[in-house]
Amino acid sequence: MRLGLHVGYWGLGLEASGQLELVREAEELGFDSVWAAEAYGSDAATVLSWLASQTERIKVGSAIFQIPARSPAMCAMTAATLDNISDGRMILGIGASGPQVAEGWHGQRFPKQIQRTREYIQIVRKALARERVEYDGEVFTLPLPDGPGKALKLTIAPVQEHLPIYLAAFGPNNTRLAGEVADGWMPFLLKPEKVGEFRELLEEGAQRGGRELPDSFDLAPNVNVAVDDDLDRARDAVRPFIALYVGGMGSREKNFYNTMVRRYGYDDAATEIQDLYLEGKRDEAAAAIPVELIDEVALCGPEDRIRERLAVYRDAGIGTLIASPMAMDLEGRSRTMRALASFL
Repeated sequence: MRLGLHVGYWGLGLEASGQLELVREAEELGFDSVWAAEAYGSDAATVLSWLASQTERIKVGSAIFQIPARSPAMCAMTAATLDNISDGRMILGIGASGPQVAEGWHGQRFPKQIQRTREYIQIVRKALARERVEYDGEVFTLPLPDGPGKALKLTIAPVQEHLPIYLAAFGPNNTRLAGEVADGWMPFLLKPEKVGEFRELLEEGAQRGGRELPDSFDLAPNVNVAVDDDLDRARDAVRPFIALYVGGMGSREKNFYNTMVRRYGYDDAATEIQDLYLEGKRDEAAAAIPVELIDEVALCGPEDRIRERLAVYRDAGIGTLIASPMAMDLEGRSRTMRALASFL
């Protein structure tokens, strides 16, 4: 099992110098990859470009590029550019984002997300393969008909012959889609004991796409990590982030993370967390998260406890564990990385 470092959104507790120092230390510790996020603040591409230019071996991954933020062609252009800057270290992680961000921030309608994502990835692959892009789908048509549009091809080639594309997916249909069209699957709030059920969905999707799920297919969950001899304090470090996603990342009617927690059997807790969060009672929402849920979807507590839990992820077939250190300062994040590196 490989380790990835998730640096999250730009500016969360660290200045530029601290961010770079952390990533360089991860590279020296043997971390396989570093990942940057975007929502409606910092963009991931700029951060990854900056990190790639000042590292040598660690892979750089987007977690995620938002589909509504870029046309498929621009996504391919950005990925190819980053692959050149990094000398072949780019991993393209993409996802649909959510309706509030897609429609409220990017002005893009959110329907037909499964088909939109399928077509998006197909176009990105054509572009990265430097084929002349002509596409006639349900969502995308390139070039646009009855106009001056011309079928073009990417003028630069990625360094990698096959630039890997990972899909952030949560629901059953999106998970099937990852198996159908992607090289890796990036869930959040993953309960490793449920990996077998998700793998079945991935295999169903692969069969639908006319392929066997490759041995190289990467299961790459993003996992919050809080190393602390005080178990309750470690859990408390994770609570605000779980509350944000289960309670506030989306509307009451459409919150993918809330739905996932319900599938784990926490129906009442999911309702309470969301109600409190949407009422502005964020501390109460965080306090309402059952400790059992925290222990299932995050790595919390003393080092021996985390080491034992890591074995569960490894035995479940996780290929890349993308760790999000739950510390706001450089030393706390560095300490978390050193502990994780010593466990594997």
